[in-house]
Amino acid sequence: MNKIAFILAVAFAVNFSFAQTKEVGGIDLPTSETFGEHQVTLNGAGIREKLWLDLYVGGLYLTNKSSNANEILNSDEAMAVKLHIVSKLVSSSKMIDAVEEGFENSTDGRVGPLKSKIDQFIGFFKEEIKKGDVFDITYQPGKGVVSYKNGEEKGTIKGADFKKALFGIWLSNRPADDDLKEGMLGK
Repeated sequence: MNKIAFILAVAFAVNFSFAQTKEVGGIDLPTSETFGEHQVTLNGAGIREKLWLDLYVGGLYLTNKSSNANEILNSDEAMAVKLHIVSKLVSSSKMIDAVEEGFENSTDGRVGPLKSKIDQFIGFFKEEIKKGDVFDITYQPGKGVVSYKNGEEKGTIKGADFKKALFGIWLSNRPADDDLKEGMLGK
């Protein structure tokens, strides 16, 4: 009888651990994450493509699930975007170009007031980027935007205006990828 109980316990634990992730584009995204003192839950995810090539898998994590991009951008709740690099074509210079274009699009070209913060954020991508790298771009209320590469904290940038423009790269009216936006919003 003890063997049966043990086997059932192991089977339950294995199934429970699989339930803690969601597979997107061959990448297992955790269904929840903790950054600082904030726990966030996977809201939705998708794949960033360009010219039919998969570049990265992106997941949006929120304190409270939502499919309303404007509410998310304007909220002062913890959130994160997780980027799993899935292509060797993603380089530091290409990521920097994409981030600069993303800020231009998310602010309707009004990047001037955010220029120094954008430059600081771009600095987080200056190291070599390789397939398999994971970036966690988090917003932690009271602290600001805290960025991580492969679990290592790269820096913090304060300001709700910066947070809104940054998350707007994926969620604004001119997102990096329309399908990725829809996926992140759980649609």
